[in-house]
Amino acid sequence: MSKATFAVIAAASAATGAGVTALLYNKPSRPQQQQQQQQQQLPPPPTGGVKIPTTPTPSLAAKANGPADPAGILQYGFPGPIADELSTLPLYGAYDRRTRNPSWVAEHITPQSLAMKNADRKHSTFAEDTSIPALFRAKLADYFRSGYDRGHQVPAADAKWSQEAMDGTFLLSNMCPQVGEGFNRNYWAHFEDFGRKLTTRYPSVRIVTGPLYLPHRDPDGKWRVNYEVIGTPPNVAVPTHFYKVIYAEEGNKVALGAFVLPNARIPNEKSLSDFEVPLEVVERASGLEFASKLDLGRRRRLCQEVKCEITVREFNNAQKQR
Repeated sequence: MSKATFAVIAAASAATGAGVTALLYNKPSRPQQQQQQQQQQLPPPPTGGVKIPTTPTPSLAAKANGPADPAGILQYGFPGPIADELSTLPLYGAYDRRTRNPSWVAEHITPQSLAMKNADRKHSTFAEDTSIPALFRAKLADYFRSGYDRGHQVPAADAKWSQEAMDGTFLLSNMCPQVGEGFNRNYWAHFEDFGRKLTTRYPSVRIVTGPLYLPHRDPDGKWRVNYEVIGTPPNVAVPTHFYKVIYAEEGNKVALGAFVLPNARIPNEKSLSDFEVPLEVVERASGLEFASKLDLGRRRRLCQEVKCEITVREFNNAQKQR
């Protein structure tokens, strides 16, 4: 990453009271040949049989030679980590049992999907995701009097095409604890609206959203990761930041935009472009890959094609409740 890019990110973080992360240090761009040879990619939308792998292949155990067989532990079960598949009607993603938050959640919006008005959020209720084992799922009680909103990762407003789809966005597996006033009910909501407005320019828009837990620099000069945990017992992590990776599709071209925002109050006057980062920053911070099979020749930079600014609107904050 260039020094100029780092300076922009540092300024954006400082303006909102968030610390700059060591994960945003200079990192050389991945060579084109290496990117094209990468084999991993985001899973496609579910077709009924898609599953996120949860256990390793038994090849290690088969290769055991000598006096020890460490892979023999698998006879008692695979310890993990296990990524639970999130596959409701309007979204697809993976759930992190350790943080009780999603790792990433993908959605797809089009002019046609947003034009359909077949759902109303007043008919939806927040609910625990019973597809997640009870020991690892976030619970409604975890958010009670926590001081944080139940922050949608895939917005309910993007799923008005079906009441069932909108209901799916209210599962706690699609939620993370978010600062309410100044963020979830304000700047973040305007950012979500920015994503919807892209469909006036692009016929297809895909958005991946998720939490980050980034380090900050303490007075002693050392970098540490500190985040709050809510619930009784406390087990739902409060992210320090959130990311969105946007794929604006038009023909064979894809305009990519990656953004990292602190989980904090952000003035509405703040430019969204201040939170734009290279895609590699989000990948390095999250441990995920977002475009390993997207040829460089097909890529465009979103903020060079459109103005990356929010439009301040009045939202019903009573609906963006905790």
